Amino acid sequence: MSGHSKWSTIKREKGAKDAARGAVFTKLGNAIALAARGGTDPDMNFSLRLAIDKAKAANMPMANIQRAIDRIKDKSAAQVQEILYEGYGPGGVAILVECATDNINRTYPEVRLAFSKHGGNIAEKGAVAFQFDHKGMIRVRHVANDDLLMAAIDAGAEDVQEEENGESVVYTEAKDLAKVRDALKDGGLEIVEAELTYVPNNTVEITDEATAGKIMRLMDALESLDDVSTTHVNFDIDESLIAA
Repeated sequence: MSGHSKWSTIKREKGAKDAARGAVFTKLGNAIALAARGGTDPDMNFSLRLAIDKAKAANMPMANIQRAIDRIKDKSAAQVQEILYEGYGPGGVAILVECATDNINRTYPEVRLAFSKHGGNIAEKGAVAFQFDHKGMIRVRHVANDDLLMAAIDAGAEDVQEEENGESVVYTEAKDLAKVRDALKDGGLEIVEAELTYVPNNTVEITDEATAGKIMRLMDALESLDDVSTTHVNFDIDESLIAA
């Protein structure tokens, strides 16, 4: 899971820069509108609560959050739907692209073009997804790892991994995300983020600088698309190659 965790960290750093420019609000609004289809009360809809928490963390104004929720009530507005695209990048790395869109005829060509322009190709449904497991992921501010491990396991977590940035990542079954998150929060732990994600069964280590550069340009192109909510990968790239 280390490759997944590293890519998650890279995305968070990039997301913080995008949030400073307000570029991330469209994505967050789409995610909120999508989650609101399961109910507009965040106390009763955990997916909506997660989407709102992420928006607040990016300093999205409450007025924008409410407008995104209200889209579900506006019958004249184009409804947002969730689409998962699958593909391969340079070096044969596997990539899943989650999208929230109100126009598939716009989204699919944009995603396909991003793959083709940067040495990858979009794949048929099911050709890539089998290499990933759908999991819950909770990022927690660092505490004594033994204490966190015991608390997480008691709450129903599957695994805990400590990272170098002073945070730990807790993995759960997808259906247990809400239960474990709330248990850790009630136990006094600081939750940095919590989300459903796709974790690769195996990772591909990228050690070549040229290939690493091609992969990161593809990921930047995908992440820059307004309709792309998030991406999931099976590669592990040394940070020195990314910086180079």
